[in-house]
Amino acid sequence: MAETAKQQVILSSRALNIKFNLRGKVLHAIRGIDLDLYKGEVLAVVGESGSGKSVFTKAFMGLLDANGYISSGTLDYFGRDDGQPVRLSDVKKEKDWLRIRGHEIAMIMQDPMTSLNPLKTIGQQIMEAVALHQGLKGRAAKEKTLEYLRDVGIADAETRFDQYPHEFSGGMRQRVVIAIAVACNPQILICDEPTTALDVTIQAQILELLKEMRVKYKLTIVLITHDLGVVANLADPIPGRFCPACRRWA
Repeated sequence: MAETAKQQVILSSRALNIKFNLRGKVLHAIRGIDLDLYKGEVLAVVGESGSGKSVFTKAFMGLLDANGYISSGTLDYFGRDDGQPVRLSDVKKEKDWLRIRGHEIAMIMQDPMTSLNPLKTIGQQIMEAVALHQGLKGRAAKEKTLEYLRDVGIADAETRFDQYPHEFSGGMRQRVVIAIAVACNPQILICDEPTTALDVTIQAQILELLKEMRVKYKLTIVLITHDLGVVANLADPIPGRFCPACRRWA
């Protein structure tokens, strides 16, 4: 982890508890999580399916299901341009969450096909993020969109701009989802099992792409996975812990 990353916490969770009302009962899904996310790092959240990884990180963006809520604890975000902290655990209104989602914290969902609108072209979907979060319109928005398509490794971006999601392979759709997330200019990018539905060769390409995007756009990444190979490939070692990928103490 870079020295600057050690100095600045961008997101902090303290004793966070998340519960769900389920068929007349209360399900305690997340119990007392403490976490500090440092600016510029890649932090892996590892656990088996159903352990609450996605639920925890969805709380960062106000994306919990309607029956879910933060029952206690705090969740604070420190990445605003004005330097003012935001207590995410106290945000209730949708209009306030819209100031956080995308421009501050963006998310890549598990299945890229369900994340894309089948009725809109790839170009339209990326341009929506460019227009909303960067204020660009018309030709400028299209040029920026083409730039993002090239950045994520989509060949012949001008032709692909007018195509629909069903005309793309799984790996290419994942690249498009990454482009949409990056087009929001986020401080934090949450990657929820970004390689699960892909074959091994494409997985490696997507991981390399995330490394490139991290450096180019100065992203802080939260990686959700149960694959320790992905963790070793992408995540930063925790200081004071043994890193099996580089076989040394961090």
